[in-house]
Amino acid sequence: MESDILNHENITRLTIDGKDVILIGTAHVSQESVDLVQRVITEVKPDTIAVELCDSRYQSLKNPEKWKSLDLFTVIKEGKAFVLLSQLILSSFQKKIAKELKIQPGAEMMAAIKLAEEQNAHLVLADRDVKTTLKRTWANLSFWQGLKVMSTLLAGLLTNEKVSAEDIEKLKKNDALEDAMKEFATQFPTVRESLIDERDQYLAEKIRIASGNTIVAVLGAGHLPGIKKYIYTPRDLAPLEVIPPPGKFKKYFSWSIPVLFVLIIVYLIINGSSGEATGFVSLWVILTASLATFGALVVRAHPLTTLSAAISAPLTTIHPLISVGMVAGLVEAYIKKPTVSDLETISEDLTSWNKAINNQAIKIFLVLISTNLFTSIPALSVILYGTITTATSFLKNIF
Repeated sequence: MESDILNHENITRLTIDGKDVILIGTAHVSQESVDLVQRVITEVKPDTIAVELCDSRYQSLKNPEKWKSLDLFTVIKEGKAFVLLSQLILSSFQKKIAKELKIQPGAEMMAAIKLAEEQNAHLVLADRDVKTTLKRTWANLSFWQGLKVMSTLLAGLLTNEKVSAEDIEKLKKNDALEDAMKEFATQFPTVRESLIDERDQYLAEKIRIASGNTIVAVLGAGHLPGIKKYIYTPRDLAPLEVIPPPGKFKKYFSWSIPVLFVLIIVYLIINGSSGEATGFVSLWVILTASLATFGALVVRAHPLTTLSAAISAPLTTIHPLISVGMVAGLVEAYIKKPTVSDLETISEDLTSWNKAINNQAIKIFLVLISTNLFTSIPALSVILYGTITTATSFLKNIF
């Protein structure tokens, strides 16, 4: 006689290529989801258990001490700071909700992993690597969209708004993180494909090709509609794992700044306006150095970090491959290395500005963002002003 547990509203049962596939829709911060996963796996005893985790997230759950070995200096040097920061923000958001619900985030995944070990079932890590997902997401954003996305994430994270009792009950029945990601994707339609749709396709294919006659898949409830849509159609996963190169606009735009800067100076000198050329360069140096200094001071950077930001800003703001934030972040990471305590509490401290500013690991990210933010817009304004002024002068000379 079939158990009533398989008739649960959060369970979907499918037959694919002769295999019995049971999808369990969970909320990542719900004790009810943990209980449901344990009951289903215990009663069904599947050959294979698939979980909505990639290897890096699996390692984080299995080894929560992993943060102690985090090398932020290398992360910034390799240009991975924004990807890591995005991971931390999502993790902090989940922990913030989990704190209200008094349960560890990902507890239902850990329950499934533990039962797979106990029952000697094959474990499938079915999700795409989170770094790939975030890199593909960032690749689809323009510079301004990226700033807007990051500010939206930080604003939602640092808010002191409390979760009501009604909201808590709702969160217990839904996948809170997936709901938030869907709402986020609604605000930024360009990220929906990489953040949600592609992962649904990836998860569906991983489950479809999993070995065994009986497969139980533990997934965020928000993925179920997409997985049911895609799971019957075979697809090549390789294209979904490719990191797209920067778009032509981004590439040309990054090089347009130094090209325009040089052209403006060359034109002024050739036109006999060496004084104006000197004034333009002086304005650029003073403005970028001052604003980089201000950006570093806002987040209480080390004095040497502030000095390095001021010195490097005039050059890095016209360099297409190096930013003032990268230089300042590297100096801050080198001078004031985060403590073990900083790394252990990085996700929790991201939920409060007072805690964040006093956590050295987070401060490195803040230095990078703040110095870049305060120098980029004014620097572009100066270039734009210089371009318009030079073009106007050039046209007057012709006509």
